[in-house]
Amino acid sequence: MVGYDPESECISLSAVEIAASGSASGLVTRAMISPLDVLKIRFQLQIEQLSPKNPQAKYHGIRQAVVKIFQEEGSKAFWKGHIPAQLLSVTYGGVQFLSFEFLTKLAHYDTPYDARDFAVQFVCGGLSACAATVTVQPLDTLRTRLAAQGEPKIYRNLRHAVVSMYQNEGLLTFYKGLSPTIIAIVPYAGLQFSFYGLLKRLYDWIIPGEGKKTGNVKNLVCGSCAGVISKTLTYPFDLFKKRLQVGGFEQARAAFGQVQTYSSLADCAQQIAQLEGARGFFKGLSPSLLKAALATGFTFFWYELFCSLLRAMKDSSGSTKQEG
Repeated sequence: MVGYDPESECISLSAVEIAASGSASGLVTRAMISPLDVLKIRFQLQIEQLSPKNPQAKYHGIRQAVVKIFQEEGSKAFWKGHIPAQLLSVTYGGVQFLSFEFLTKLAHYDTPYDARDFAVQFVCGGLSACAATVTVQPLDTLRTRLAAQGEPKIYRNLRHAVVSMYQNEGLLTFYKGLSPTIIAIVPYAGLQFSFYGLLKRLYDWIIPGEGKKTGNVKNLVCGSCAGVISKTLTYPFDLFKKRLQVGGFEQARAAFGQVQTYSSLADCAQQIAQLEGARGFFKGLSPSLLKAALATGFTFFWYELFCSLLRAMKDSSGSTKQEG
């Protein structure tokens, strides 16, 4: 169970164990979905219409983009920015799940609300993601820069990227795109956690007998559906964030087509509406939804699995001590 459950008879885990489960979940999930993340970022940053009818468009579909990236940059390109992305996922997962477990328990005992309520999980999910986002924003900016660059590379490696960005653009450049991220992450993560809990209860209601027998399948399916719903509803803000994060990085983007600069979140939204139309706000949605389904599904799946393994280890350790 994700979040505090007053009716659960499960052995409680310590804060360190919860954080470790969240971090491990983030690490495994990130390794699985990295190529989709690269595709999503490339699509989001392309100014030209994502269509084969536009001769100036570098990318116009998932299959075409995969082939083109492989031909031009090799298979390693699908893991560009993977090191900061892994650092991001490990840190984000640990902070988010630890915060969520703490906040839902706090809400249950210090407010008149039940920790399993949709609204409680929405608020706690949003706040926990907010804390995790502020913590990992510099890593997210580094990941975006490294994944966005073509050949020849502007940044040779993670260390070179950190030094170059700090020397040329200052400390605040690591927090570019933070405003739309915060604006988007509260409803996005809130919807993830609340819909995940709701869908699990719905799953148990539809298949009452099988729900307990197929717990891992239920976690994966409900997590994937929650990811698709939340990503669709909040997608434009993710696009704004990516566009703002590559500001001052125009040299590395020249090979990919038209380059646009934005002075603020409002300016970014206005220019996209004027130059790219309503569809521009949803560029990269296809790989993003695929990524959201896999990422959210596997994040909850691995988190619950790792928590279950830790509880089983504590249970067997306790039984052994009693027998001794």
